[in-house]
Amino acid sequence: MSLSERLNEVDGADKPQRHLVQVDGLSEFKVAISNELFERLGQRLFETQSQERLHATVVEEIRSIIAAEEAPLTDEERHRLTLEIARDVMGYGPIEKFLDDESVSEVMVNGTSFIYIEQDGRITATNARFISEEHLRRVIDRIVSQVGRRVDESSPMVDARLPDGSRVNVIVPPLSLDGSILTIRKFAEDPFEAAELVEMGTFTPQVSAVLAAAVEGGLNILVSGGTGTGKTTFLNVLSSFVPRDERIVTIEDAVELQLRQDHVIRLEARPANVEGAGEITIRDLVRNSLRMRPDRIIVGEVRGSEALDMLQAMNTGHDGSLSTVHANSPRDALARVETMVLMAGFDLPSRAIREQIASALNLVVHMERLRDGRRVISNVSEVLGMERDVITMQDVFKYDWNEQRLVATGIRPEFDAKLHGRGLALPSGVFEQ
Repeated sequence: MSLSERLNEVDGADKPQRHLVQVDGLSEFKVAISNELFERLGQRLFETQSQERLHATVVEEIRSIIAAEEAPLTDEERHRLTLEIARDVMGYGPIEKFLDDESVSEVMVNGTSFIYIEQDGRITATNARFISEEHLRRVIDRIVSQVGRRVDESSPMVDARLPDGSRVNVIVPPLSLDGSILTIRKFAEDPFEAAELVEMGTFTPQVSAVLAAAVEGGLNILVSGGTGTGKTTFLNVLSSFVPRDERIVTIEDAVELQLRQDHVIRLEARPANVEGAGEITIRDLVRNSLRMRPDRIIVGEVRGSEALDMLQAMNTGHDGSLSTVHANSPRDALARVETMVLMAGFDLPSRAIREQIASALNLVVHMERLRDGRRVISNVSEVLGMERDVITMQDVFKYDWNEQRLVATGIRPEFDAKLHGRGLALPSGVFEQ
């Protein structure tokens, strides 16, 4: 007889009136025990304390609840049930196995009944389910509370991160009509290196050599691309080329970058509290970073008015700054930066903004995601300057869609002379077709 069947046969005649086992099946029994556990422990489950102590407390309480029910379970069944409930309560429930799976790059929870994962660049549905909306919200609360964030009706959207740096986005009712939505973009514990991306076909050894010299030589680089094209992963690779004796300040909404240098200061924006006060924006951090004597400023993603401060930093001696932006092409990336500068609230003429952009940025590296899931660099474009009211650009490398590879356009970029003057000679023929 199965455990579920035996639980359903439990008769309440010889027990107190309140019983957790008066339910249909093991899942409901686990829900009831979990609810009782949350009633007993409450906020203690989310307070800062060692995982060992918290785990011991949770296991002790679960055993106490099961014992009080006098359920017809063997010692082995009690032990297994205790560990399963502890995992659901303390961990991430049904999605924990996907987070532990290195082949899974993204986990998408659409309410309690639909969990999708991305593996090898393809999205597939899973059979995993959350027990209830309450169960899903508890997992969400556990995730966001770890980084001092909250999510509720008054603050129904939040960006957070897991301890390993994986990106988390949450949106809950009333904004989401189908229950709570949880999206987790995973990052490898060991960041990719340039050689690994070359092997994966993201770019070529020649482009790797050029970009390594560009970063070391202090060119300002903007990485553009759509959602899921690998911009942050590639920004990590670019940052690995920064000399180790330089002082780097990283600025992000939720910390994702994994720099390997020692002299790194990581800054993270902060949302407003319950009273609507205390918000620290990316723009605040960019302006503050200028007082921290940085050699390099790396902004995880430019999304708004901080674009103006970023450009000013690039134009006032902070060479070698890096950032990313959502865009569909290198040209579109510059247009988006222009739009975001206008969000700063200053009545600046378009020509003045474009002159700032043309003066600040040296390179735009654009990334795309192919149908088979591979992420590739489709353009390495040099920003040349202004002609009348238009920012001029030229492709140094461009993806050949027929040959399915990144190739040189045959144009020798103007920044080659700048790099050469700084003692960074590139391999001969690297720009030849």
